[in-house]
Amino acid sequence: MVKFELYAQSSLARAGVLKTDLGEVLTPVFMPVGTQGTIKAITWRDIKELGFKLVLANTYHLYLRPGIDVIKSFGGLNRFVGFDGPILTDSGGFQVFSLSRRRRGFESRVRVLEEGVEFRDHLAGDLHLFTPERVIELQRVFGSRIVMPLDVCVEYGASKEEVKEGVMKTIRWLDRSLRAKLEPTQALFGIIQGGVFKDLRRESALMSLERDLPGYAIGGLSVGESQEEMLESAFVVCELIPKEKPRYLMGVGMPEDVLKAIGLGVDMFDCVAPTRMARTGTLFTSFGRLNIRNAIFAKDERPVDSLCDCYTCQNFSRAYLRHLFNSEEITAYILATIHNLRFYKRLMDGAREAIISNSFEKFQAETLQKLQYKEGIFIS
Repeated sequence: MVKFELYAQSSLARAGVLKTDLGEVLTPVFMPVGTQGTIKAITWRDIKELGFKLVLANTYHLYLRPGIDVIKSFGGLNRFVGFDGPILTDSGGFQVFSLSRRRRGFESRVRVLEEGVEFRDHLAGDLHLFTPERVIELQRVFGSRIVMPLDVCVEYGASKEEVKEGVMKTIRWLDRSLRAKLEPTQALFGIIQGGVFKDLRRESALMSLERDLPGYAIGGLSVGESQEEMLESAFVVCELIPKEKPRYLMGVGMPEDVLKAIGLGVDMFDCVAPTRMARTGTLFTSFGRLNIRNAIFAKDERPVDSLCDCYTCQNFSRAYLRHLFNSEEITAYILATIHNLRFYKRLMDGAREAIISNSFEKFQAETLQKLQYKEGIFIS
């Protein structure tokens, strides 16, 4: 079973520990996204060396490739991918909607039924049905330590009536998920929906809390709404979730978003930003963001970040990284990903230390100020 213990608090920001049979995870925590059982452009050895104890994988993608039978034959996801720490798997509901709509004629590609979600996959176009029970069964076979139920993903800009319908169906599906079998080592989190409607967020949260789950996720955000709307929605939910339960803000985010959400009491995050942006040459540093492809770095002998202890910063110059990117060398993506992930890990460690010393608000303000710089130019 997954258990959470609150260790310290600074204003609303929290430091805690998630305890699993595969090890402890200190919070606040950022989870690298290993959609298909791997974090792009990096190895599991690197993930361990960077200090990450908890990662995310995706049910939808793993269901399609390599398929549930392959993972089952290995005894679960950990042995299949070669990672010995806890894994959180999301339900795949978001991908059902977002990826199916990339295909021509997307209007007919997804049908939300009471039974579940009927969709055509984005690879071969085959017809599939995800029910709440099937999604739980897939994750039981995966052996994920934190399991997410199937929920209804309503697009940003949908009417209040549509969002309300999604909230109620998500709760009905949660109840069906709770009746499905999980292993004793696994924990099912609830997903709180409601879009940017505060009253629906409260309603969804209160109904979810009645189920007394091991943890709660805040879903349906970072999908087009403003940062203010996202933070307001998260705050409404965090106020309601008991302090002894972990709070997970799904799909967030950029360093500024993460810092502000920690300040509201969020414990867990995931996002593709550090790895995806690394592959474009966008690097996060202690003094703002930079695009390593730019000509100003052609002869720059400095590391990406003078305060960073990662392998990339300890061994290579900005000029060399720029050369790798402009030469389209695979090594460029590897070194950039190592750095960006280490930046996020250092950000989480710094936030935790500030919470424990009861100085998070100062840490947050100073860090947000530095993040407003880009290649030495202040962004107003």
